[in-house]
Amino acid sequence: MDLLYACRDAWDTPDRSGDPVDLHDHALQTAHLLRRAHPSDKELQLAGLVHDLGHLLRPGDDAGHADRAADAVRPLLGARVARLVQLHVPAKRYLATVEPDRTLSPQSELTLRAQGGVMSPEEADAFALDPEAEAALDLRQADDAGKVVGLDAGVMDDWRPVLALVAARHAR
Repeated sequence: MDLLYACRDAWDTPDRSGDPVDLHDHALQTAHLLRRAHPSDKELQLAGLVHDLGHLLRPGDDAGHADRAADAVRPLLGARVARLVQLHVPAKRYLATVEPDRTLSPQSELTLRAQGGVMSPEEADAFALDPEAEAALDLRQADDAGKVVGLDAGVMDDWRPVLALVAARHAR
């Protein structure tokens, strides 16, 4: 929870030139969208909440932020949440490959290049075969949509029980 609270007034770019909402609001919006679309998939919702923690842990590391966030959440939230977090960047690359006319935010367009650009046909085929590909694409779509200035997506404390539930499941 401390890391999530620290996302208030933290941005995806050190100079605040990136997306129009801070990491805190982006996390809440992404998780909220996933909760509405997938009400029973708590792990997917939490992946949406924590997917960009890597920007907080190492500002400016666009290429490695997903891996950094996955490593940070794995011990508490488990392998699936970490895997979904890790896959949110390849999911963007995949969507850019299979839907070349898909609109990305200006910041996502910039970071796409740093993250490897569109996938080769072999990379796209391998991504599509991943057992978590569909959930990762849902996360990516919520990630892209969760950047609305002023949208009320609740408060961080709303997620405390869900975090506790998934952490308890993982601890067993």
